[in-house]
Amino acid sequence: MRKIIKGNEPTPLTVWKRANPSGRYQQLTNSERQAIREACTHEQHYLCAYCCQTISGTTADTMNEHVEARDKAANKSLDFNNIVASCTTPYQCDDAHGSQPLPLTPLMDECETELQFMLSGRVNGLTERAKNTIDVLNLGDHERNNKRLVEKRKYLAHSLLLENGVDPEAGLEDDDLLNMLINDLSLPKDDRLEPYAPVVVNVLRQWIAA
Repeated sequence: MRKIIKGNEPTPLTVWKRANPSGRYQQLTNSERQAIREACTHEQHYLCAYCCQTISGTTADTMNEHVEARDKAANKSLDFNNIVASCTTPYQCDDAHGSQPLPLTPLMDECETELQFMLSGRVNGLTERAKNTIDVLNLGDHERNNKRLVEKRKYLAHSLLLENGVDPEAGLEDDDLLNMLINDLSLPKDDRLEPYAPVVVNVLRQWIAA
């Protein structure tokens, strides 16, 4: 995950809420829903809030995801600060979340430190709430749980390192170069981050700390 800094809600949502002060998310038209989807996707630099794969911001692959589920927090169904953009991959992220409590979210700073990604493609939870979140979202702590995500994450993380001149097997011991690479991977290009860039940044920070 990558910490999401929420911006202002999109204007179409603001206008609709003023006209419908007692409204709920399920009453929105496709127009307002798409405005939310695009705003969330843009502020996330076109990465899924949970797994960090690329999303387009269209209904083809992007879902408006309520961090606190609508049936558990109806009063937050139109709270833009409770909505993120998720991929629509079956059995993970939004689809896996459902109405379950999410103890660690991409709205928290700790989402970048309590999840430990590995070049094997797996992810470990360093706290109980991180482990619980991995389970709830099916983020791939082991191949038996989400083999497709683990293998995809491994392949793209390795590819991203190789593109930047780093051998994933050999690693890199120069902290200055590692910090330069972290800064480069953390900087959006044309408002977009590379798929799984936050995963690679997480790994590189572990190399520095080792």
